[in-house]
Amino acid sequence: MSVAIKAEHLTKIYKIYERDIDRLKETFHPFHKKYSKDFYALNDISFEIRRGENIGLVGKNGAGKSTLLKIITGVLTPTSGNLIVNGKIASLLELGAGFNPEMTGIENIYMNGLLMGHTREIMDEKVNDIINFADIGDFINQPVKTYSSGMFARLAFAVNAFVEPDILIVDEALSVGDAFFQSKCMDKMRSMIQGGVTVIFVSHDTFAVKNLCERAFLMKSGKILMDAPAKDVVETYRNMLLESRGELSQEQSQRQSDFVENLRGNTNKLSSESISIENLERGKDIFAKNATYQRIGDKRAVFDNVQLLNLDGELISEVIFGQEVVLRMIIRFQKDVACLGMGYHIRNATGIDLIYTDSRFNDTKAIFDAKSGEIYVIDWKFKVELRQELYDIACVISTPLDETLSSAEMCDFIPCALQFNVVSPNSFLSLPGGYVHWHNDLKIRRLN
Repeated sequence: MSVAIKAEHLTKIYKIYERDIDRLKETFHPFHKKYSKDFYALNDISFEIRRGENIGLVGKNGAGKSTLLKIITGVLTPTSGNLIVNGKIASLLELGAGFNPEMTGIENIYMNGLLMGHTREIMDEKVNDIINFADIGDFINQPVKTYSSGMFARLAFAVNAFVEPDILIVDEALSVGDAFFQSKCMDKMRSMIQGGVTVIFVSHDTFAVKNLCERAFLMKSGKILMDAPAKDVVETYRNMLLESRGELSQEQSQRQSDFVENLRGNTNKLSSESISIENLERGKDIFAKNATYQRIGDKRAVFDNVQLLNLDGELISEVIFGQEVVLRMIIRFQKDVACLGMGYHIRNATGIDLIYTDSRFNDTKAIFDAKSGEIYVIDWKFKVELRQELYDIACVISTPLDETLSSAEMCDFIPCALQFNVVSPNSFLSLPGGYVHWHNDLKIRRLN
């Protein structure tokens, strides 16, 4: 597989001046006195992207993502370092970039095709596909200055996708489109990847990055902190966001306190069922090994163990399609906690969340006024109707139990608490399309 993009020690420095006059002083000072500060938008970045790879790029605003893409596309030149790009690049860095606002959509389609090296005859063959994909109706014959941001996104993506680039770069431009159009774009990008196109995808939607990309870069302060499989990079990025939330504002804290008080009205009587300590220890060695992977939280309450059981209480790692199982969480409190909520994700092998639920969806159950040293056992019973594959279960406990993750305090989050395989004794139940079977109330009626 040949190299599509290779960067060696790329650096981009901007000079920051406190006052406009300082720029003139620095320019004309006889002894070259410096009045500016250097800002490293990129700081000694090196990487290699092979042809046909699909790369995600994540990081907070100001991390250097857009600067890197602009250098790759030739919009900016680096201060130092070398960059090799093999192939034609199509990019969606800014909505409407490369479009003449006075020209119609049709005219801009032909103009962009010519800029990519296609003749008018070739564009004649492609124009209908572009128009159909963009799906902006009669606006295709109107000046693009009359377009909404969504229309810009539709036409820009359609043009760049159908002019047969070697490298496609998408930088958040799809976020303005509707959900159906975003789904179309994701499907189109997958087909382009299968056809050998190199895709660089920048998005704050970590689900989309995991869904589309196999590999990703995590950027911070102009550097690439991590170059790894997309699911690993996304987990690290999420952890960074959680750790950098800072303290809750007084208003948020009061809102959470009110939320907890409202929950207390839904307190359910706790079961006093006796469970042997020996049974709770089963599989703990494997759990402890899995739990070390990117585990985060303030540890006021922690998962002591997580088990997957059949209805006979036996520990299992293989589930038959349609089988009912119990996901058991053993939670140990290391400090007093007023209110604790819990939940779990089921993910496929690429890290995509297929199932998510938490105690809010189960009559808003929670643990109240737990004391340090107490141990609770939480059982989730559900039927597994997933495609035959290997799955991970991620587990989370947080306090107080609020509507949004941004205002919750994470006690313990384990991206891979356990794994299980789904098998089917009947090939008919192998789910040829999709991952999850959805129950339906099916009615068939004859009208004549």
